[in-house]
Amino acid sequence: MIRTDEHYKDSIRDGREVHVNDERVKDVAAHPQFNPLLDEAPCPSIANFDAPKFVASAQHVGMPEKDPEVSIEKVDALVVGGGQAGLAMSEHLSKNDVPHLVLERDRIAERWRTGRWDSLVANGPAWHDRFPGMEFSDIDPDAFAPKEKVADYFVAYAEKIAAPIRCGVEVKDVQRNIGRPGFRVETSEGVIEADNVVAATGPFQCPVIPPVVPEDAGVIQMHSSDYRNPGQLPEGAVLVVGAGSSGAQIADELSRSGKRVYLSVGPHDRPPRSYRGRDFVWWLGVLGKWDAEALEPGTEHVTISVSGAYGGNTVDFRRLAAQGMTLVGLTKSFKDGVLSFAPDLADNLALGDANYLSVLDEADAYVARNCLDLPEEPEARNIDPDPDCVTDPILELNLVEAGITSIVWATGFAVDYSWLKVDAFDEDGKPKHQRGVSAEPGIYFLGLPWQSRRASSFIWGVWHDAKHLADHISTQRKYLEYRSPAERKADGS
Repeated sequence: MIRTDEHYKDSIRDGREVHVNDERVKDVAAHPQFNPLLDEAPCPSIANFDAPKFVASAQHVGMPEKDPEVSIEKVDALVVGGGQAGLAMSEHLSKNDVPHLVLERDRIAERWRTGRWDSLVANGPAWHDRFPGMEFSDIDPDAFAPKEKVADYFVAYAEKIAAPIRCGVEVKDVQRNIGRPGFRVETSEGVIEADNVVAATGPFQCPVIPPVVPEDAGVIQMHSSDYRNPGQLPEGAVLVVGAGSSGAQIADELSRSGKRVYLSVGPHDRPPRSYRGRDFVWWLGVLGKWDAEALEPGTEHVTISVSGAYGGNTVDFRRLAAQGMTLVGLTKSFKDGVLSFAPDLADNLALGDANYLSVLDEADAYVARNCLDLPEEPEARNIDPDPDCVTDPILELNLVEAGITSIVWATGFAVDYSWLKVDAFDEDGKPKHQRGVSAEPGIYFLGLPWQSRRASSFIWGVWHDAKHLADHISTQRKYLEYRSPAERKADGS
């Protein structure tokens, strides 16, 4: 469409505050820097429009369609992601007086609303799983907040800290500027230039389903991120693959609904939900477990099975089996309608038990050492006998004969930084960073598992990591603001 004179003038009167030679421009459409051609002659009509001549004339007087210095928004720090990580980052940037903008492609904390199953609750009690600056409202501090309450909490927190967040804006591409500092960020709403970019998109980005069972195997397959409730699945038995928090909770819910459930259990930790009157998050805190660092590459991910569902109970796979669930080992392969499992079920349960008992041992030692008056709980050390599915494990399962019509893969997520086209990744595509400070100056990561310690991907842990990154950005800004005596004299400051 050919724009008329008035169309053009309206398009550049877009509300931005523009300065030319340090003087504020009151009306960009009337300023010769932006509108010399239209001041000389009206825009040619479609009937007599000569495109080459018009473009040549525009180039001659130096008038682009839209001056890049005017149309491109600039910001000191751009935070990508409006979940718990992005909001924590915004709070600390504001405290450091760093101008910034948060972009969220959906709504604030969208994953909590639409990327989880209906009955999900937080894995930690409300007194713990929150930011330091605000408590949950209308929830008992020792209760486990439903997912909608968690999402509402973050919306309220964004309002509390006046986070400069824009929802419905997707970041599509980030590249370093050539020949000058900063980054060019392409979004669904236009281009933004930023001195710093914080990738706060979290660890739950791309659902991972191992390529074990082909799509044409005759069963419904879905990732745990797509599971909502038992009524979503067809009639028949269901196999849940993965014994972390998601897999254990979904399998339990399906079993309670009356479904025949098979649960594939791999290596895992299973801490006590509570012990001697204290929730396990309290024990991890006083025992220094939240501050534990990953010892070496490859040890960052540990499958932890813990649940706040139904008021919060210790995950006990033997008891789930006693209630009718069938446990199998690690899922290995599929051929001719038959799934094969590793003969490791008993070993995986034993390792989980060892982790559970080690927490009890450390807790008892802490109580004794500090002379705390906490009630003893000897029954917590009781381990139920192995059920038949453990002593005589199933190594192969014919899906048709077992009546399995659906599989839920609770097998985790991969990260996706394909939009971040900078030199900040290793050969495996993982971020190269030190506590979130990237190997690429000006690029930061937030919300990664074990980013600085065990707590990093949890609500309160990401808040502390965000403070470190905001402090780093603030410090770098101060270095760049420095002027030598000669420079200060030259510019009259």
